[in-house]
Amino acid sequence: MLVLIAAVLLEVIGLVQYYYSRKALREEADSRAQSEMVATQLRMENTFITVENSAGGLSWVFTDKLDTPDEIPEIIRLLMENNPIIANGFIAYAPDYLPGKGHWYEPVVSRLPEGLVLHQVGSADHDYFAEPWYQVPMESGKGYWSEPYFDKDGVRKLVVTFSVPVYAPTGERVAVFGVDMELDWLNDLVSKVRPYEDSYSTLVSREGQLIASPPETLEVKKPMRYETMIERTGWRMAVVISEDALYGQINKVSTLVLILQVLGLLLLILIILRTARSQRRLEKAKEARSRIESELTIARGIQMSMIPKIFPPFPERSDIDIYATIVPAKEVGGDLYDFYIRDDKMYFCIGDVSGKGVPASLVMAVTRSLFRTVSAHEKSPGRIVTEMNNSMSDMNESNMFVTFFCGVLDLATGHLRYCNAGHNAPVILNTGKSLLPVTANIPLGIMPGMVFQEQEIDMRYDDAIFLYTDGLTEAENIRHELFGEERMMEALTGLKGSREHLEIMQKEVALFVDGAPQSDDLTMLIIHFLNDVQPSQEERHLLIHNDIQQIPQLAEFVETIAEEKKLDHALTLNLNLALEEAVTNVIMYAYPEGTDGLVDIEAIIRKDSLSFVISDSGQPFDPTATPDADISLGVTERPIGGLGIYLVRNIMDSVSYERTDGKNILTMTKNI
Repeated sequence: MLVLIAAVLLEVIGLVQYYYSRKALREEADSRAQSEMVATQLRMENTFITVENSAGGLSWVFTDKLDTPDEIPEIIRLLMENNPIIANGFIAYAPDYLPGKGHWYEPVVSRLPEGLVLHQVGSADHDYFAEPWYQVPMESGKGYWSEPYFDKDGVRKLVVTFSVPVYAPTGERVAVFGVDMELDWLNDLVSKVRPYEDSYSTLVSREGQLIASPPETLEVKKPMRYETMIERTGWRMAVVISEDALYGQINKVSTLVLILQVLGLLLLILIILRTARSQRRLEKAKEARSRIESELTIARGIQMSMIPKIFPPFPERSDIDIYATIVPAKEVGGDLYDFYIRDDKMYFCIGDVSGKGVPASLVMAVTRSLFRTVSAHEKSPGRIVTEMNNSMSDMNESNMFVTFFCGVLDLATGHLRYCNAGHNAPVILNTGKSLLPVTANIPLGIMPGMVFQEQEIDMRYDDAIFLYTDGLTEAENIRHELFGEERMMEALTGLKGSREHLEIMQKEVALFVDGAPQSDDLTMLIIHFLNDVQPSQEERHLLIHNDIQQIPQLAEFVETIAEEKKLDHALTLNLNLALEEAVTNVIMYAYPEGTDGLVDIEAIIRKDSLSFVISDSGQPFDPTATPDADISLGVTERPIGGLGIYLVRNIMDSVSYERTDGKNILTMTKNI
């Protein structure tokens, strides 16, 4: 009787384990399939959004070019030079719209082996008026993704078209502007979505046309199918996984376990019962420990992915050398560093969260995200730290704080502005080495409403700044002695490359602690300034009144610069258009009606860029904070405003605004 009960119990246990194992495998398959589909869907959506934004932005530019249609192909050519994914760019006019161009007129720029080639394909044999990519935008006024088709007149490949209407100044739809994408990249992208060896993926258009599929026919037994839709195009993506491949191994294991259970019952029933009970407890403990270790490993990976870890981070630049390292005391930690370049200025920070482990890592993630968010629209380190402190203090229910150092280094001049929030003073390395003078501001997250004082210095060629957390100076050896500031300064000998500096420091710390357990996170960041020759630049000034009649002076101003610097005609037109939009905005809105005000336009000409700095003493207004116009709406549906700054952003490479000394200052830069 006992044997029978034991056999039944063991069989039940085996079935339960089998059931939950199958369930776990199925859940893992669901998760992996969905995860890979979502990731692939996002890559597709990002590509489609890029194409839509490029086409939508230019369609409004073409409205101003309808009287000069021969300039439009050149603008399309410029678009395609900056967007290699576009195979064809074209504009298809309404019947007989352009005098002398015929009933059909569709100039196309195609990306062929010999380069970008312009040709006219509209004809009775190529009656584009009947094509959906022409009819739908002309009828609806909205952008349209076509079904895939073979392009016999251009690149002679399978393509998909995105087209948008082009409006005349009267609001009439008079043409369609479109771009074609080759679909070879979709096959490569979709073919990589194989969660398991015996699985494959397909992509089908909204009308059932097969877009991407495996290179060979795959026969999957007892398939499990997962689907998702690409919203912008209506395409459907499916992942098919073999049920036999997923559960085959566990079926074999279950059979083997059953045999062993029977043999065990025949030999030592009582021993097996006790062993099974102990084994189950051990397995649960191992699973729990393994799960915790796995989750911590994942958390560490996520945390490390949030900070720059590819060095050199800016290989194209010779004016800066950066290296950093972070070693958490536990699986995850509370130290952070970050840096990036915006408007030829490098924004960087280092911080240390109070506490350790998972709570500190969460605060670290929030701090790094706040730094990126605030510094994206703020140039002053003092204001960056002040805004971060207010945000962190409001949500600081755990009473954790962060020591933080933030700096903004002008890479053109070496001027460094910085703000310290209770962090260790960095070391300045030049002909000697000394601690950077810092104001004793409080750490972040303690008290809202605090104003953090900003400081500044000038860095010269070959100067470096070494930043670190207290895990360096407070590293302990087995005798509980601290590494200390004196040993740190001794290790910072002669200026070498940034990587060599940190590697020497790591070796010195390792020798000192001599295998003692690490008690705190250790983070170091070094920035080596290498801009020896300041970039030569020329300046031009134009001062006008806030009178719309003075706008024509802008064209002469831009054309004079373009002629001196031998800029091409299309670039000159775009620069003039962007400057005119920005200055017109100042004239119309900066000063109260009836008030005479001045608008100062400064052109800064460098060897590889051209900047326009527009300043006025009018009322505060940040045009970059205005959201872009929704160009997907029709003319009658779209609210007034937003198109000007949208156009400027599409023409210029960077646009920034700041309010300084009672003046609005808008800086627009174009790489030339």
